[in-house]
Order: sequence, then C-alpha cells, then structure tokens
Amino acid sequence: MAKQLDYHTIHEIFTRFRAAEAEPKGELSHVNVYTLVVAVALSAQATDAGVNKATAELFQIADTPQKMLALGEEGLIEHIKSIGLYRNKAKNVIKLSRILVEEYGGEVPSSRAALQSLPGVGRKTANVVLNMWFKHPAQAVDTHIFRVGNRTGICPGKDVDAVERAIEDHIPVEFQQHAHHWLILHGRYICVARKPKCGACLIRDLCPFEEKNL
Repeated sequence: MAKQLDYHTIHEIFTRFRAAEAEPKGELSHVNVYTLVVAVALSAQATDAGVNKATAELFQIADTPQKMLALGEEGLIEHIKSIGLYRNKAKNVIKLSRILVEEYGGEVPSSRAALQSLPGVGRKTANVVLNMWFKHPAQAVDTHIFRVGNRTGICPGKDVDAVERAIEDHIPVEFQQHAHHWLILHGRYICVARKPKCGACLIRDLCPFEEKNL
C-alpha cells in the first residue's frame, strides 16, 4: 500500500484526468433510474459488457418495477441467464421491484439508507445510483478503485470503506462528482492488475508505484 499522496499531487492528478475526459460516464446501459438500479445489481461479479448484452432486450420490455413484476422471475431469468448468479439476482430484482411498488409508489428513492434496504443493493450499488442519477458525490469503490487507490497513494485503505473515506477526505471537492469514474476507468484500461500500462499512463511521473511497467 502506497502512502497517502499530498493535496497538491492529488489536485494535479485529477486536473489531468479531467483534461483527458471532462465528463466520464459509467459503462452500464440504462434508460432510467430504475433500470440503472437493476443493471448495477446485476453487475456484481459480472462485467459491464456482459450485463449490457443481457439487458438490451430486457429493458425494452421491463423498464419499470411494475413491468418487471409482470414479466416475473422466470421471464427475467430467460433474459439474464448468461450472467453469473442469475437465479439469485432474479429473485432480488423481483423482490426490490415489489418493494419499490408497495413502499415507494414505483419510484426509486434518493437516500442511501433507502436504497441499501432493497434486496441485492449494497453500499456500492447505492453509491453508483446516487452518483450517476442523483448527481450526489458518492464514491462507489470496486476492485479497480481499490487497486488504483492503494497502488498510487491517491486513496489508500485496508478495505473498501477505508478507500471510500480516503476519496472523500483527500480528493478536492471540485473533482468529487466524477472521482470514482475517473479511477474506475483508469483501473480498467491503464492501471490494470497484472501488467499496468505505465507507458501510456497520464500520471506515471506522479505515481509512487515501484514496479512500473514502462
């Protein structure tokens, strides 16, 4: 684990990220906030590309909790069986859809606690929805962010909660809205797990990682 970088270095890192891509976007396809919740819940231990392939037709016919309940668990399974843990995920999607209809009038709530009360929605999923849809500077820490945060010293921590706190505590407010997307994309395409592409890295001169792959 690298030591926490200082304020000025972090500011320069995110200035470069912003210059390269001012409005980074999540890669999960969705048509509204409900389908975003479903997509993120389905993406646990699965790739965004795999989820997008499975939901392309699904979201054309079931883009509200009411329509998802009408489709039913078995109908849903037919669409998502290419995704890992699909049976359990289908159960959760049907349950959360029922709760949204019965307790929230079919609307997706905009509080973290309410989102986390839904089956299959953990803190990471809630933070993705809060950030991408409700524009709240919530930080969804996945394996990419955990790796990048600790490797670079941008937001080191022993677990995902510690990394989330480090992002909130050390990354300047002006970058908070997009911070987790910049870090995810950097980890997915440049600072990869086995052979990081340090030669193509925007921040290699600021990164203390000793095993650079130049």
